[in-house]
Amino acid sequence: MAKPEVLFCLHFLGGSARSWQRLAYALGNAPTCVPVDLPGFGNAAGSMGFSVDAMADHVAAAIRSRAPARFGIAGHSMGAKVALALARRSEDGEPGLEGLTDLILVSGSPPSPEPIPEDRRARMIAWVDADPETRFREARAFVRDNVGAGLDPEAETRATADVLQASPQAWKAWLGSGAREDLCRRVGILHTPALILAGSEDADLGPDAQRALTAPHLARHRLVTVDGVGHLLPLERPETLADLLVAYLGDRSLPEAAPAPAVPPAYAALIASNRVNGRLRTALGARAAADDPFYRPEALDPVELAILRAVFARVLPVPGLDLAARLDRRLGSGGGDGWRFSALPPDPEAYRAGLRTLDAAARAAHGRPFLVLEGLHQDALLTLAQKGELTVPGSVGGQLDGDRMRFWFEDLRADAARLWLAHPASLARIGFSGIGAGGDRPGAIADGLPGFHQVGLDAPEPWEPRAAHEEAVR
Repeated sequence: MAKPEVLFCLHFLGGSARSWQRLAYALGNAPTCVPVDLPGFGNAAGSMGFSVDAMADHVAAAIRSRAPARFGIAGHSMGAKVALALARRSEDGEPGLEGLTDLILVSGSPPSPEPIPEDRRARMIAWVDADPETRFREARAFVRDNVGAGLDPEAETRATADVLQASPQAWKAWLGSGAREDLCRRVGILHTPALILAGSEDADLGPDAQRALTAPHLARHRLVTVDGVGHLLPLERPETLADLLVAYLGDRSLPEAAPAPAVPPAYAALIASNRVNGRLRTALGARAAADDPFYRPEALDPVELAILRAVFARVLPVPGLDLAARLDRRLGSGGGDGWRFSALPPDPEAYRAGLRTLDAAARAAHGRPFLVLEGLHQDALLTLAQKGELTVPGSVGGQLDGDRMRFWFEDLRADAARLWLAHPASLARIGFSGIGAGGDRPGAIADGLPGFHQVGLDAPEPWEPRAAHEEAVR
C-alpha cells in the first residue's frame, strides 16, 4: 500500500494544532503534517460543534479543502475518537475521504465511552469556569499530571496556554458528552491499517485500555508501548514519535493469521462422493470456508467479540478457526439449538451480559480488563464461573450473578464444542463416517446403494475414514 502524502493531526483535549509542531519538524515532509484545530480549541476556540460527529465534519472539510490523493489521520486522545469516526466514514464511501491509507492513534480515546473516573471528570469540569488564578493553576496541574517524566519549561508553558485558550463550553462538552459517546457498534471493525501508541505511564488510556477498547475495532493494527511516557507523547517525546511513525510507514506488514484447518484429502473425497447428500455437502463446504479476517459482528459489539475470542482461546483453542465469529453469526441470525436455561435471557442478551460480567470481574480482581490478563488469571476467572462462584462486587444492571454465570459458561462450552465439531476437519480428525449415510446424486456406486452394510462390532466399511489417532499408529 502506498504511503500517505499528508498526515492530518488531531489534538488532545486542551491541545491545539501547535501541539504537533515538534513532530512536524522531526518528520520534515515524510509525510507532511497538517495539524487541525478542533472546534473550541486553539485558533478555532470560537467555533461551535463539539460532538464527535461535528468535529469529524470540521476535519472532513479540512481534508476536502486540501484534497490529497493519499492521506493519514493522526489522532491524539480526544482526536483519536474523531479519527476513528472519520475512518468509518471513509470506509463507507463518504466523498472526499476515499484516500485514507492509515490511522495513527496516540493514547486514543476509544469508540466506547472513555474510562475516566467520575470524580476526576467532575473536578476537571468544576475548575474550567473558575477565576483566572485557579484556572492557571489547574491547567498547569492538568498538563503535569498527564506526562511521565515532565516537559521542558517551554513545552509546558505552551501546553498550559493551549488549555487556557480552550473554550470552557467545548471543554465541558467533551467531558460531559463527547467522551461518553458510544460509537462502538457504529465504528465496528475497520480495515484501515493502524498504529496504536500508548505511554506506559498513562493511567486511563495506556496499553491495557488500548488493547481492550481500541484494538478490537482494528483488523490490521500494531500496538506499541512507549516506556516512561504518560498521556502526552507528541509533547513528551516528539522525536520518538517521529521515529515510530517513520518505521511503521516503512514496514506495515503484520503477522499473518493461521491458515484455516485443512480437510484431509481422503475425507474431502468422501464429501465429494455420491455417498453424501447434496445439502450436507453444501453445508460442509460452507463450514470449511476460511473465516473472514475483517468479520464485523452482528449480535455482539467489537469489544465483546474480542473478549469472546479470548475466552474460546482458553476453552477450546483451534488455530485458524474463528469460533467467536461463527457463534456471533449464529446469534445474529437467530439460530441455535432450540433451548436455553430458564434463568438466562435469550442467547444474544445472555452472551453480552456474560462477557461484560467476566470483564467486570477481571477489573475487580486484577484492576485490568479480561483481554489483557495472562492465561492463568483468565483460567482462574473461568473456573470460578464454572463453579458458580464468579461475582462482581457492586454489580450494575445487565450483569449476571454467580449461578447464571455458571449456566452461561456451560452453554458457552457446549457451543464451542458444537462449532468445532461441525467443521469437516474436526469430523475427519475423529473419523466420523455418518456423513456417508446416503447420497442423492445419480450414478452407480461400486458396492451398491450408499449407506452402511456392516453392522458388527469393530467392522468398519471399507470406505469409512479413520480417526486421526488411528492413522498415526498404522
